[in-house]
Amino acid sequence: MAAPTPTPPAGAAKRSDSVDDHGVFDDAKTYYAAHERHANPRAGPRTRTYSQNSLFKQFERLGLKEPYRRGSHDESSSLHGRRFLIQVEPTLESLLSQEDPDGNMQITIEDNGPKVLTLRTAASNGHNRFDIRGTYMLSNLLQELSLAKEYGRKQIVLDEARLNENPVNRLSRMIRDHFWEGLTRRIDASSIEIAARDPKDWTDDPRPRIYVPRGAPEQYEYYKKLAEDKPEIRLDVQLLPEKITPEIVRDMNAKPGLLAVDMEKVVDPKTGEETLRGRPFVVPGGRFNELYGWDSYMESLGLLVNEKVDLAKSMVLNFCFCIKHYGKILNATRSYYLCRSQPPFLTDMALRVYDKIKHEEGALEFLRTAILAAIKEYHSVWTAAPRLDPVTGLSRYRPEGLGVPPETEAGHFVHILEPYVEKHGITFDEFVRRYNNGEIKEPELDEYFLHDRAVRESGHDTTYRFEGCCADLATIDLNSLLFKYETDIARTIRNVFNDKLVVPAEYCVGTMVPGQIETSAIWDRRYKRRKLAIDKYLWNETEGMYFDYNTKTRQQCSYESATTFWALWAGVSSPKQAAAMVTKALPKFEVFGGLVSGTLESRGELGLEKPNRQWDYPYGWAPQQMLAWTGLYRYSFTEEAERLAYRWLFMITKAFVDFNGVVVEKYDVTRPIDPHRVDAEYGNQGLDFKGVAKEGFGWVNASYIYGLQIVNAHMRRALGTLTPYDTFIKAVEENRNKTLAELV
Repeated sequence: MAAPTPTPPAGAAKRSDSVDDHGVFDDAKTYYAAHERHANPRAGPRTRTYSQNSLFKQFERLGLKEPYRRGSHDESSSLHGRRFLIQVEPTLESLLSQEDPDGNMQITIEDNGPKVLTLRTAASNGHNRFDIRGTYMLSNLLQELSLAKEYGRKQIVLDEARLNENPVNRLSRMIRDHFWEGLTRRIDASSIEIAARDPKDWTDDPRPRIYVPRGAPEQYEYYKKLAEDKPEIRLDVQLLPEKITPEIVRDMNAKPGLLAVDMEKVVDPKTGEETLRGRPFVVPGGRFNELYGWDSYMESLGLLVNEKVDLAKSMVLNFCFCIKHYGKILNATRSYYLCRSQPPFLTDMALRVYDKIKHEEGALEFLRTAILAAIKEYHSVWTAAPRLDPVTGLSRYRPEGLGVPPETEAGHFVHILEPYVEKHGITFDEFVRRYNNGEIKEPELDEYFLHDRAVRESGHDTTYRFEGCCADLATIDLNSLLFKYETDIARTIRNVFNDKLVVPAEYCVGTMVPGQIETSAIWDRRYKRRKLAIDKYLWNETEGMYFDYNTKTRQQCSYESATTFWALWAGVSSPKQAAAMVTKALPKFEVFGGLVSGTLESRGELGLEKPNRQWDYPYGWAPQQMLAWTGLYRYSFTEEAERLAYRWLFMITKAFVDFNGVVVEKYDVTRPIDPHRVDAEYGNQGLDFKGVAKEGFGWVNASYIYGLQIVNAHMRRALGTLTPYDTFIKAVEENRNKTLAELV
């Protein structure tokens, strides 16, 4: 049976709180939309309640000191635990004025308020009071009040359990019930006005625009009718040319737009007529509306754990649509990305989904479509010119393209272009126009942008690892992924399709002919050849790790990258190589918060002429963590996988607790106190929220949910008490030694 990369068995991943049966931890919509839940059953004729501050002020005016009535034991031991009767607006105002001195609508360990607020208990009809203490409970109160206000509640009965909830449970719940929903998009009439408007449209007339491939005429008619029915949104519907070339993409930059993705036929409940509806997908962060490449795979790992299988399946089908009509899984579905892909993960993603749905009707056809799409992408993108290096047989990130990448901010390349502007004695804008159109020839500039585009295709934008050389590098990450494609396709054809997969015309490329039969043997030979080439060019026996290979200089590079562990994920390494990596390489990358992207030694010293890059030391990213955990588990290095997962999860949980529920794109994995603060290049996504975080960040959300499947039950409990790894392992060892001593 074909199978994706193995996922470790789940630990104690499910919640076991008995109060959950009573809806204490319902999602915000369920919890705050129900009126009955917030009508205080203890309230008699006197229903007036007071926020802390307003009541105190009345006592102050009268010169009285209010007797302090604590909540009774009866309240806290009731069926649902302690509950508070809260007037939302006044309490929110009091909380912020007292605990949020910097006015950013977040309560963190850096705020110097008294860190205590008194609430009225519901069981006493607001008569008794109880103190809410500490950053975590107060920030949770802020989040709950913000949500209650959004749902229009004036008064709520709030369970204390939502304020002192185990942080691992709370973050897991937020991801499952809120973050995924906040990041889910679909492209159709319900969203096109916003989604088709490109925030990177620097033209004089930015407007919603969508490009539809010629192979999807029903979509073209759908969007044309939508534009006619709603002229006020100014939707520009364009039909893509049959053949996409770098010249066509360059000329489209004057009219950038969204690219259509897959749609399904549904019946409109209002009209009873058949119409189209966009297949949903998850975006990386809240500001995005387009489908991204490798982000989607990483997100699917979390979606599948959270049993959001239909959403992960829908994303696979969107990828198949992109390969069928655009020739590749794109960097993202915007017109200026048409020549550029991203790290390929389709086979593993499809097999993981298939494993969940294989007993459902249509599952086999779903897998057939995904494998055929992967075969087409493999041949037309990754093992064809210009990405294939014919000498080594290895592949490179080397997308086509002309001119200056249009998606960057206007000033992004000023320091690169200014010398050429001065050389030609024309204005900046005039130089860019003439250079893009080929009227000005600058080979050195062509070389610079060749590598710049390659860096963006790699997903690692940016890093000194790829500075001025990316398009020439046969990287360990890309070739590990292609090895995984080859082994996945071979096993799937052999075990699922009885060693016979017929290729229809729409998936044929190069010398392939419609109806030709793919067998496992050719794919077996391909992965064996790639394994030999990886060992020859990328493996370094002395260092015990893999390095990139420069196909231009014919030399192995020396930059130490955490992508070396992708070889474990893909199954490229021999047991001996895997052991060497754990012994020699792992200590170079393991830091406080897990794996760092690259070593300090490889990055070198920073300065005015050498600023920090976000994919270098000291930053850590979710994909590097997840692939390493899975790879280590694959080779039975369970202890190392658990340790790395614990470090990453602890860092995220600690920042979540200390900084008002924050979950961000990347972390400084060397900083114990505020790892979410990143000052490199683009800063950090996920910081800018008011009151309550709504989305987190896609692959970090996934890494949290997925990581909880890696750690054991004991570790999960320790994470819930915010126990640092070193403290945890010391306690485990002491307990083990004590047990052994008792046996002697």
